[in-house]
Amino acid sequence: MRLADATWTDADELDTDLAVLPVGSTEQHGPHAPLGTDHVTAETVAETAASNYDREVVVAPPLTVGVSEEHRQFTGTLWVSPETFRATVRDVTESLASHGWDRVVVVNGHGGNVSALGEVCQRVTRDGDAYAVPFTWFDAVGDHSDDMGHAGPLETAFLRHAHPKLVREDRVDDAREGASDHWGEWQSHANLAVDSAEFTENGVVGDPTEGDAERGEELLSLATDALCDLLDAVADRDPSRPPHK
Repeated sequence: MRLADATWTDADELDTDLAVLPVGSTEQHGPHAPLGTDHVTAETVAETAASNYDREVVVAPPLTVGVSEEHRQFTGTLWVSPETFRATVRDVTESLASHGWDRVVVVNGHGGNVSALGEVCQRVTRDGDAYAVPFTWFDAVGDHSDDMGHAGPLETAFLRHAHPKLVREDRVDDAREGASDHWGEWQSHANLAVDSAEFTENGVVGDPTEGDAERGEELLSLATDALCDLLDAVADRDPSRPPHK
Protein backbone atom coordinates (compact mmCIF):
# COMPACT_ATOMS: atom_id res chain seq x y z
CA MET A 1 0.00 0.00 0.00
CA ARG A 2 1.20 3.48 -0.92
CA LEU A 3 0.82 5.30 2.36
CA ALA A 4 0.40 8.69 0.72
CA ASP A 5 -2.67 7.48 -1.20
CA ALA A 6 -4.34 5.76 1.77
CA THR A 7 -6.62 7.19 4.42
CA TRP A 8 -5.67 6.64 8.03
CA THR A 9 -8.48 4.10 8.32
CA ASP A 10 -7.12 2.21 5.31
CA ALA A 11 -3.71 2.17 6.93
CA ASP A 12 -5.18 1.05 10.25
CA GLU A 13 -6.59 -2.09 8.63
CA LEU A 14 -3.21 -3.31 7.37
CA ASP A 15 -1.91 -6.49 8.94
CA THR A 16 1.84 -6.25 8.37
CA ASP A 17 5.02 -5.17 10.07
CA LEU A 18 6.91 -4.55 6.81
CA ALA A 19 7.59 -1.14 5.28
CA VAL A 20 9.82 0.29 2.60
CA LEU A 21 11.08 3.86 2.78
CA PRO A 22 12.45 5.26 -0.51
CA VAL A 23 15.21 7.84 -0.17
CA GLY A 24 17.11 9.70 -2.84
CA SER A 25 18.08 13.24 -3.68
CA THR A 26 17.29 16.32 -5.71
CA GLU A 27 20.51 17.01 -7.56
CA GLN A 28 21.95 17.55 -11.00
CA HIS A 29 21.95 14.59 -13.37
CA GLY A 30 23.52 16.21 -16.38
CA PRO A 31 21.67 18.03 -19.15
CA HIS A 32 19.48 15.05 -20.06
CA ALA A 33 18.10 13.57 -16.82
CA PRO A 34 15.94 15.21 -14.16
CA LEU A 35 17.06 16.54 -10.79
CA GLY A 36 14.77 14.01 -9.15
CA THR A 37 16.38 10.95 -10.74
CA ASP A 38 17.59 9.40 -7.49
CA HIS A 39 14.32 9.55 -5.60
CA VAL A 40 12.31 8.60 -8.71
CA THR A 41 14.35 5.45 -9.24
CA ALA A 42 14.28 4.53 -5.54
CA GLU A 43 10.51 4.95 -5.35
CA THR A 44 10.02 2.94 -8.55
CA VAL A 45 12.04 0.02 -7.20
CA ALA A 46 10.23 0.18 -3.85
CA GLU A 47 6.76 0.30 -5.40
CA THR A 48 7.48 -2.41 -7.96
CA ALA A 49 8.84 -4.75 -5.31
CA ALA A 50 5.88 -4.09 -3.01
CA SER A 51 3.49 -4.86 -5.88
CA ASN A 52 5.29 -8.11 -6.71
CA TYR A 53 5.81 -9.26 -3.13
CA ASP A 54 3.48 -11.93 -1.75
CA ARG A 55 2.90 -10.18 1.59
CA GLU A 56 1.49 -6.76 2.37
CA VAL A 57 4.10 -3.99 2.44
CA VAL A 58 3.68 -0.33 3.36
CA VAL A 59 5.36 2.02 0.89
CA ALA A 60 6.22 5.28 2.65
CA PRO A 61 6.51 8.57 0.74
CA PRO A 62 10.05 9.20 -0.52
CA LEU A 63 12.58 11.45 1.15
CA THR A 64 13.55 13.60 -1.81
CA VAL A 65 16.53 15.60 -0.52
CA GLY A 66 19.71 13.84 0.55
CA VAL A 67 23.42 14.23 1.20
CA SER A 68 24.27 15.92 -2.10
CA GLU A 69 26.50 18.90 -1.41
CA GLU A 70 29.09 17.43 -3.78
CA HIS A 71 26.88 18.66 -6.66
CA ARG A 72 26.33 22.17 -5.30
CA GLN A 73 27.90 24.00 -8.27
CA PHE A 74 25.08 22.76 -10.53
CA THR A 75 21.88 24.80 -10.35
CA GLY A 76 18.88 23.12 -8.76
CA THR A 77 20.82 20.79 -6.50
CA LEU A 78 19.47 20.69 -2.93
CA TRP A 79 21.15 19.09 0.04
CA VAL A 80 21.01 18.48 3.74
CA SER A 81 23.86 17.65 6.10
CA PRO A 82 24.53 14.01 6.96
CA GLU A 83 23.30 14.81 10.50
CA THR A 84 19.98 16.16 9.22
CA PHE A 85 19.58 13.23 6.84
CA ARG A 86 20.23 10.68 9.57
CA ALA A 87 17.81 12.44 11.92
CA THR A 88 15.08 12.55 9.28
CA VAL A 89 15.47 8.89 8.35
CA ARG A 90 15.40 7.96 12.01
CA ASP A 91 12.31 10.05 12.77
CA VAL A 92 10.37 8.66 9.81
CA THR A 93 11.43 5.10 10.62
CA GLU A 94 10.30 5.55 14.21
CA SER A 95 7.01 6.99 12.96
CA LEU A 96 6.45 3.87 10.88
CA ALA A 97 7.38 1.67 13.84
CA SER A 98 4.90 3.45 16.10
CA HIS A 99 2.09 2.09 13.90
CA GLY A 100 3.48 -1.45 14.01
CA TRP A 101 5.48 -1.27 10.77
CA ASP A 102 8.75 -1.84 12.58
CA ARG A 103 10.67 -3.84 9.98
CA VAL A 104 11.82 -1.18 7.54
CA VAL A 105 13.93 -1.48 4.40
CA VAL A 106 15.26 1.92 3.37
CA VAL A 107 15.46 1.82 -0.44
CA ASN A 108 18.18 4.19 -1.59
CA GLY A 109 18.91 5.71 -4.98
CA HIS A 110 21.80 8.09 -4.19
CA GLY A 111 25.41 7.12 -3.57
CA GLY A 112 26.01 10.12 -1.31
CA ASN A 113 23.45 8.76 1.17
CA VAL A 114 25.11 5.38 1.65
CA SER A 115 27.41 6.14 4.57
CA ALA A 116 24.87 8.10 6.61
CA LEU A 117 22.16 5.57 5.83
CA GLY A 118 24.23 2.67 7.09
CA GLU A 119 24.96 4.53 10.30
CA VAL A 120 21.36 5.47 11.07
CA CYS A 121 19.95 2.03 10.30
CA GLN A 122 22.47 0.48 12.68
CA ARG A 123 21.58 3.01 15.36
CA VAL A 124 17.84 2.46 15.02
CA THR A 125 18.27 -1.29 15.20
CA ARG A 126 20.65 -1.21 18.15
CA ASP A 127 18.34 1.09 20.10
CA GLY A 128 15.43 -1.26 19.52
CA ASP A 129 13.02 1.24 17.99
CA ALA A 130 12.76 -0.75 14.75
CA TYR A 131 14.69 -3.17 12.61
CA ALA A 132 16.04 -1.02 9.76
CA VAL A 133 18.07 -2.27 6.80
CA PRO A 134 19.57 -0.12 4.01
CA PHE A 135 19.26 -1.24 0.36
CA THR A 136 20.84 0.66 -2.53
CA TRP A 137 19.24 -0.52 -5.76
CA PHE A 138 22.21 -0.06 -8.09
CA ASP A 139 24.37 -2.27 -5.85
CA ALA A 140 21.92 -5.12 -6.43
CA VAL A 141 21.99 -5.45 -10.22
CA GLY A 142 24.84 -7.89 -10.70
CA ASP A 143 27.62 -7.04 -13.15
CA HIS A 144 25.73 -3.91 -14.22
CA SER A 145 26.87 -2.29 -10.98
CA ASP A 146 30.35 -1.92 -12.42
CA ASP A 147 28.96 0.69 -14.85
CA MET A 148 27.36 2.89 -12.20
CA GLY A 149 28.57 6.46 -12.64
CA HIS A 150 26.35 9.50 -12.38
CA ALA A 151 23.57 10.11 -14.91
CA GLY A 152 25.47 7.57 -16.97
CA PRO A 153 24.39 4.27 -18.52
CA LEU A 154 22.52 2.75 -15.58
CA GLU A 155 20.38 5.67 -14.51
CA THR A 156 19.69 6.67 -18.12
CA ALA A 157 18.67 3.10 -18.96
CA PHE A 158 16.42 2.87 -15.92
CA LEU A 159 14.65 6.11 -16.79
CA ARG A 160 14.32 5.19 -20.47
CA HIS A 161 12.47 2.05 -19.41
CA ALA A 162 10.42 3.22 -16.43
CA HIS A 163 10.00 6.96 -17.08
CA PRO A 164 10.95 7.67 -20.71
CA LYS A 165 9.32 11.11 -20.81
CA LEU A 166 11.78 12.35 -18.19
CA VAL A 167 14.82 11.81 -20.43
CA ARG A 168 15.73 14.73 -22.71
CA GLU A 169 16.76 12.56 -25.65
CA ASP A 170 17.95 15.52 -27.71
CA ARG A 171 20.61 16.22 -25.06
CA VAL A 172 22.03 12.73 -24.54
CA ASP A 173 24.87 13.20 -27.02
CA ASP A 174 25.83 16.47 -25.32
CA ALA A 175 25.72 14.68 -21.99
CA ARG A 176 28.22 12.12 -23.29
CA GLU A 177 30.55 14.77 -24.70
CA GLY A 178 30.83 16.63 -21.38
CA ALA A 179 31.06 13.54 -19.18
CA SER A 180 33.91 12.16 -17.13
CA ASP A 181 34.73 8.49 -17.58
CA HIS A 182 35.08 7.87 -13.84
CA TRP A 183 34.22 9.42 -10.49
CA GLY A 184 36.80 11.61 -8.77
CA GLU A 185 40.49 12.37 -9.17
CA TRP A 186 42.56 9.61 -7.62
CA GLN A 187 46.08 9.49 -6.28
CA SER A 188 47.50 6.75 -4.05
CA HIS A 189 43.99 5.32 -3.58
CA ALA A 190 42.74 8.69 -2.29
CA ASN A 191 40.20 10.92 -4.03
CA LEU A 192 41.60 14.44 -4.31
CA ALA A 193 38.28 15.91 -5.47
CA VAL A 194 35.58 17.16 -3.10
CA ASP A 195 32.91 18.30 -5.57
CA SER A 196 31.83 16.67 -8.81
CA ALA A 197 32.40 19.90 -10.77
CA GLU A 198 36.14 19.31 -10.31
CA PHE A 199 36.16 16.35 -12.68
CA THR A 200 33.03 16.50 -14.86
CA GLU A 201 32.11 19.40 -17.11
CA ASN A 202 28.35 18.84 -17.17
CA GLY A 203 27.83 16.61 -14.13
CA VAL A 204 27.75 13.29 -15.98
CA VAL A 205 30.01 10.35 -15.18
CA GLY A 206 29.88 7.52 -17.70
CA ASP A 207 28.36 7.25 -21.17
CA PRO A 208 24.57 7.65 -21.09
CA THR A 209 24.25 6.44 -24.69
CA GLU A 210 25.10 2.95 -23.42
CA GLY A 211 21.90 2.85 -21.38
CA ASP A 212 18.94 1.73 -23.48
CA ALA A 213 15.42 0.87 -22.35
CA GLU A 214 16.03 -2.88 -22.67
CA ARG A 215 18.88 -2.61 -20.20
CA GLY A 216 16.69 -0.50 -17.95
CA GLU A 217 14.04 -3.23 -17.90
CA GLU A 218 16.66 -5.73 -16.76
CA LEU A 219 17.93 -3.33 -14.08
CA LEU A 220 14.46 -2.85 -12.62
CA SER A 221 13.83 -6.59 -12.67
CA LEU A 222 17.11 -7.40 -10.93
CA ALA A 223 16.68 -4.69 -8.29
CA THR A 224 13.08 -5.71 -7.66
CA ASP A 225 13.93 -9.38 -7.26
CA ALA A 226 16.77 -8.51 -4.88
CA LEU A 227 14.50 -6.30 -2.78
CA CYS A 228 11.82 -9.00 -2.58
CA ASP A 229 14.46 -11.48 -1.37
CA LEU A 230 15.59 -8.93 1.21
CA LEU A 231 12.02 -8.39 2.40
CA ASP A 232 11.74 -12.13 2.99
CA ALA A 233 14.91 -12.09 5.05
CA VAL A 234 13.81 -9.05 7.06
CA ALA A 235 10.35 -10.53 7.68
CA ASP A 236 11.76 -13.82 8.97
CA ARG A 237 14.71 -12.54 11.00
CA ASP A 238 14.83 -12.31 14.77
CA PRO A 239 15.86 -8.64 15.24
CA SER A 240 16.63 -8.90 18.95
CA ARG A 241 20.18 -8.01 19.99
CA PRO A 242 22.54 -10.76 21.15
CA PRO A 243 23.25 -10.89 24.89
CA HIS A 244 26.54 -9.72 26.35
CA LYS A 245 29.21 -12.43 26.07
